[in-house]
Amino acid sequence: MNRERAVALQQRQRLLLVSSAELRLRMRAQAAELQRPLELADRVRDGWRWLQAHPEVPLAAIVVVALLRPRRAWRWGVRAWLGWRTLQRLRRRWAAIV
Repeated sequence: MNRERAVALQQRQRLLLVSSAELRLRMRAQAAELQRPLELADRVRDGWRWLQAHPEVPLAAIVVVALLRPRRAWRWGVRAWLGWRTLQRLRRRWAAIV
């Protein structure tokens, strides 16, 4: 009985090793599909960090637009303000619900 148990355990171990190898291959293929979206997310994150480190760049762009197209800058400023207020209201309502 002991010998039969050992043989059964070895067979089970081989099956588990084969299954594990198949799972690793499948996981590698799935990870390859995610590589491009994850690279894009990394680039967006890096760009955001760069903007945080160099706040003068978007500020300079805003000043240029305000000087060249004051009406357009005013319109977009109002839209941005209204969007920000709406976002704040939604956050408060969401916090009250949750």
